[in-house]
Formats: sequence, structure tokens, C-alpha cells
Amino acid sequence: MELSDKTARQIYEEVRANPARKRFGFGKKAILVNIDLQKAYTRTDLFKTAYETDPKQLKYVNQLATQFRQLNWPVVWTYVAYMNSGEDAGVWGTRTDTPDSLQNIKFGSERSEFDERLEIDHERDVIYCKKMPSPFFETQLQSLCVWHQADTVILTGGSTSGCIRAAAVDSLSRGYRTIVPEECVADKHESYHFANLTDLSLKYADVLPVAEVLSWLAAQHA
Repeated sequence: MELSDKTARQIYEEVRANPARKRFGFGKKAILVNIDLQKAYTRTDLFKTAYETDPKQLKYVNQLATQFRQLNWPVVWTYVAYMNSGEDAGVWGTRTDTPDSLQNIKFGSERSEFDERLEIDHERDVIYCKKMPSPFFETQLQSLCVWHQADTVILTGGSTSGCIRAAAVDSLSRGYRTIVPEECVADKHESYHFANLTDLSLKYADVLPVAEVLSWLAAQHA
């Protein structure tokens, strides 16, 4: 195992700057999957479980969603919420039982609500309640990808080290080109965030500037 005194951020920046870094690239049609952009994880002024990396994250997500709708490509929003009993969290909900615990994000609670800064089209967009890290796990996301004949999955939301990573692994495992716009994902601590961006870049996805993703989407109108 290689040892290093560099920070996770420094290692990621080296990987990002490497001109020989290979890409999976974009395909022909994409699906946008926005993961758990709910108040429990976005409203740092209300909940200690929330986090922010780039302050413009939600603005960029809205821009992506607008571009997707203009192309008539699918936009997906996921959130987590559980029964009062917490039994639908399974063993994942057994480690802790505090007001901040995952399984205590209850249906109808403020923690389960999407951030009001998001521009969600409730007629056209798809909304899934997921119970586990990956949005592919026991939801209809795979069927939606097949129906729309998407070959590329673009991921936003959080956390980078949790649900984004799980989604990227599942996406790649299902044969999709997977794109993570860097400014559109966030985590609780920069070490987790940048360590996982590094791992994603090297193994499972293309981590790209959101400007590049928006530029590719704009080019699809031609």
C-alpha cells in the first residue's frame, strides 16, 4: 500500500489534472438522477445532518434539470423517508436511534421534504422514495433507464461517500456510462468528499466540471 502525507483534496486534484486519465465518455442519451436533495441533507441552518460543499450546488442541479427537460430526457429526484416503526430501514436502522438517525426521517416530516430551492416539475419529473444508499435498489430506476433507452447516468446530490458512490457503482455495474458533475455533489467532510471523488474518477465514473456537462447537454439540441 502506498503511503502519503498528502490530503484527500491534494490527491484528487492530482488525479483530475492527469492528462492521461481515461474517460468512459458520454453516450447518446442520459438520465439525470438527483439523490436525496432533501432538507435533512441540504438545510444546514436547520439540521446537523445537513452539509454543503459548493454553495451553488442546487442552482447547478436546477440548470441540469432544465436542460434535460428541454431535451425531453428523464429527470429523477430521490428522497429517503421511513415508517414510524422504522422497520423499512432494516438492519441499517439498528445502529442508532436518535432524532438525527436515518430511520427517524419519517414520512411527512420536514427532514423528508425536498429543499424549496429546487425546481421540481411534479408533472414531468419522476420521484422515487428509496430506502437504501443506491437509487437502483428496489426502485423502478432500472426500468426507467431501459424505457428511455438511456446509456448515460448523470448523478447529483449526496453524500459523495454514501449514496453517490453506491449509485455510481450500481450504474456502472448495469452497463451505464456514469457522470458525476463535481460541483453538484456534497459531503459532510472534505476528506470523505475528495477521497471518494478520487475513487470514483479512477474506477466507476467520470467526475467532470458541471460546465462541461452543461455544454454537452447544450450540444444535444443541435
